[in-house]
Amino acid sequence: MTMFSLRRIALAGAASTVALAGAGAAHASAFYLQEQSVRAAGRAFSGEAADQGAASLWWNPAAGAGNATSTVYAGVAAILPKGDVRNNGTLIVRPGQAPAPVGGEQVSVNPLKKGVLPSGAASWKVNDQFAVGLAITAPFSFMTNYNGTSWARYTADKTRLTTFDVQPSIAFAPSPVFGIGIALNAEHSKASLSNSLPNLSPLLPDGHQTLRGKGWDFGYSVGVQIHPSEMIDLGFAYKSSIKHVLKGNVTTAGLLGPLAGSNGTINNIKAKFRTPWQAIASVRVHATEALTLNGQVVRAGWNKFDAIRLGAPLNAALPQNYKNSWSVAGGVDYAVTPAWTMRTGVQWDQTPTRDGFRDARVPDASRINFALGTSYAITETITLDAAANYVDFKNASIDRLTAAYAGTPVQTPILTNGQLHNARAIILALGGRMSF
Repeated sequence: MTMFSLRRIALAGAASTVALAGAGAAHASAFYLQEQSVRAAGRAFSGEAADQGAASLWWNPAAGAGNATSTVYAGVAAILPKGDVRNNGTLIVRPGQAPAPVGGEQVSVNPLKKGVLPSGAASWKVNDQFAVGLAITAPFSFMTNYNGTSWARYTADKTRLTTFDVQPSIAFAPSPVFGIGIALNAEHSKASLSNSLPNLSPLLPDGHQTLRGKGWDFGYSVGVQIHPSEMIDLGFAYKSSIKHVLKGNVTTAGLLGPLAGSNGTINNIKAKFRTPWQAIASVRVHATEALTLNGQVVRAGWNKFDAIRLGAPLNAALPQNYKNSWSVAGGVDYAVTPAWTMRTGVQWDQTPTRDGFRDARVPDASRINFALGTSYAITETITLDAAANYVDFKNASIDRLTAAYAGTPVQTPILTNGQLHNARAIILALGGRMSF
C-alpha cells in the first residue's frame, strides 16, 4: 500500500471522528442545555422571555428594561441522567469479508455522565429607561463515556464538550409598556472526542482516535417585552445561530499491519459547524394577586447543524441532517405568602435528530420535563430559589450507517442497529437572586 493511500486512510479516519463534533444528548433538544435559571427550571421554562430581572436575560435581553431595581442572580444545577444504549445486531463489514457482529459489551449502562452546570447574570439599572446586563452560561455542554469494549466503540467512547457563553446586553424602555434589548453572545467551545478504529483483521485489537479542538465564536440576541396591562406580560426573542470553528488536532494510534503508517497526529485541523437559532414567544398572565400562569413556545433552528465542514488537509463536508424542532411549556407560579412562592410546570421538547441518522454519540430523543420549584425571600432584597425536574426520554433507535476509512480501498462500514432505552434524568437546582 502506497504512502499516498496511507495518508488518505489517516484523513478518512480523522473525518469519521470530526463528523461528530458538537453532538451529544443533553436535557433540552440535542446538545443544548437549558438550565440557565433555577426559577425557570421550577416552572419547566414556561415564562422566561416574558419575565423580568437578571435570571431571564439568557432568554430575552429586554428582561432588564424598565426594572424598578438592579438585580443579580447565581445558580447551579446538578444533572443526573440514567439510561441504557443497547445493541440490536450491529454489524461490521471488513474489506473482503462477510458482515460480522461487532462484538463487545451489548448494553452500555449510563453512558450519559452526571454533571454540574453553573449559571449567573446581573442587570444594572442605569436610569428609568436604560439598563445593562451580563449573563454567563454554558448552553452547549455535555459528556458521554462508553467503555472501550462497548458495541458502540466505533462510533464513540469518550466525548466532552464545554461551551461558555458570555452575553453582555443593553435594554431600553421608551415607556412602561414596551422594552427592547440587544446582546452579544461570545462563546468559547472546547471539545475532546474519541472512538475506536477497527484493524483489518478481527483477530487484532482495535486502534484509537481522538480529536481535540477549541475556539471563540460570536452571535447575537434581540428581544422585546410588552406589558399591555397589569395582568399580561408578553416576551419575544431571537437568538442567532453561531458558526463555531474548532481548531485542534487528531491523534491516531494502535493501527497495525497495512494501516500502521496512519498512526500519528494531524495538526491544525479546523472543524466548522453551526449551533441552532432560537425564536422564543412567551406570555405570563397574572390571574390573581397570587396566581400567575406561564406559557412559552420555542422554535429551534437545528437545520443549521446540517453538516460538519472540515478544512485542510481533510477538505470534506459531512452531513448531520438535523431538523428544526419545537419546545412547548406551561407552568404556574403561586405566592403562598408574600415571601414564599411555589411553582410547577410541564414541557414537551422535540428531538431534532432523525431516525436513520442517529448514532450512539447522539442518543437523543423527544422528552417530557416535569418540574417543581419554590422561592423564599429571606429579606426584602434576597431570594433563594430551588427546583427539581424529572425528564422522561422516549425510546429511540440508534441506526446511522457509518464507515471507518470512508472513501478509501479499505473502507469498513459499520451497520449500526441499537436503541436508547429507559432514559431519564433528575435535575436538582439551587440559586439565589438579590436586588439593589
